[in-house]
Amino acid sequence: MLFNSIDFAIFLPIVFLLYWFVFKNNTKHQNILLLLASYVFYGWWDYRFLSLIVISSVVDFIVGHHLDTTETKVKRKLLLLVSIAINLGFLGFFKYYNFFAENFIQSFSLFGYKPTIETLTIVLPVGISFYTFQTLSYSIDIYRKKMKSTKDVIAFFAFVSFFPQLVAGPIERACNLLPQFKQRKLFNYKFATDGIRQIIWGLFKKVVIADSCAVYVNDIFANYSNYSGSTLMMGGILFAFQIYADFSGYSDIAIGTARLFGFNLMKNFAFPYFSRDIAEFWRRWHISLSTWFRDYVYIPLGGSRGNNITKLRNILIIFIVSGFWHGANWTFVIWGFLNALYFLPLLFSKLNRKNIDTVAQNRLFPTIKEIMQISVTFFLTVIAWIFFRADNAEMAFLYLFKMFSVNFISIPEVLPVILIGLIIILLVVEWFQRERNHGLEFEGYNIPFLLRYSICYSVIILVLLHLGNKQEFIYFQF
Repeated sequence: MLFNSIDFAIFLPIVFLLYWFVFKNNTKHQNILLLLASYVFYGWWDYRFLSLIVISSVVDFIVGHHLDTTETKVKRKLLLLVSIAINLGFLGFFKYYNFFAENFIQSFSLFGYKPTIETLTIVLPVGISFYTFQTLSYSIDIYRKKMKSTKDVIAFFAFVSFFPQLVAGPIERACNLLPQFKQRKLFNYKFATDGIRQIIWGLFKKVVIADSCAVYVNDIFANYSNYSGSTLMMGGILFAFQIYADFSGYSDIAIGTARLFGFNLMKNFAFPYFSRDIAEFWRRWHISLSTWFRDYVYIPLGGSRGNNITKLRNILIIFIVSGFWHGANWTFVIWGFLNALYFLPLLFSKLNRKNIDTVAQNRLFPTIKEIMQISVTFFLTVIAWIFFRADNAEMAFLYLFKMFSVNFISIPEVLPVILIGLIIILLVVEWFQRERNHGLEFEGYNIPFLLRYSICYSVIILVLLHLGNKQEFIYFQF
């Protein structure tokens, strides 16, 4: 079920009314409702894959219980391995089987031998990369004794399948989200209305910005050999805004929807295109995934401790694995590797933690230096996004080669003036809101009642005017 669909527009109010008016005095019944609603939400796409979520939930619930009651190190490790093997086994089969099979065949073909390994027609379950990591965090944290297992099976199953963030995050930690299912919920009007405004802002980013960018991006990337270098650069820039508005828009809708039910999800984007270096960008982009890899992969490997060889190894592993998480294609591996190359000079020069505050904090405008830093970081990010968007590695390199041709400095053949104006509006709003959670967060501002509603209704009108160009969320494929 898509957030930007009529189905969801009907589904959400029904669940909201049942949650607060029918089951408002019973936390267990509210959790049962959320669990059933989450299964309906996911099953709307394909009910057959609900079995994977159920199996992952059952496995990690049982593993978590036994980890809490077992002190033997060998048994605890075996239990954790069971959780990791089953969860990553599902992920590996559905997402990566054909990739490894095809590359295995190609590798042996170089020596004149073609193995008889058949690829399969596999449908990738929506959101499998997200809920797999979410439920794994539960088992790992219990293994590390950072939390206790839960005996409330309904709360746990609802945590794994919570519909606002089920298919594209944020990837929540059990220690943050699971306890919220056990707390008695009291309706908070301010909390809920801020959630609605965040949903509206998320829809603006998705429907108005991302879906509009998609029209031009699809054309430019499909016909890149026919366009000038400046037009290809325009395609890269528009894709940068498409993927940001698409994914952060989803996160805004997810976080806002969760707030309607009294839940507080973690912030997933912190205005990353205002970053002054790549390290800051990765602290602000897809925060739930970046911190997951940091806590469960990077730090166990040794993090930034040790000699330069160890640091180099750890950074390459974390970025390449992060790239591979996004999809079974060498373009994602190259994208991750390229970001690692961007990051390494900052790490070795110990500048990777230099920009941890908000840019131009307590100032209206950035300095010339900050503008240059933001511009360079954005340009490097655009180059990397071209690999992310390209169909294959060859296409990405040809795209870049043609982009930096003699006609790089020229007027683009594709120049969507209205869309560029809307992107500027997005950037201006987010610049003024860069120390807040979303573009329509009004708390702390002395804004008249009528002006607040005028702003919100103006954004709603823009969304309604752009509904005809509906596109799936990009991260559904991951």
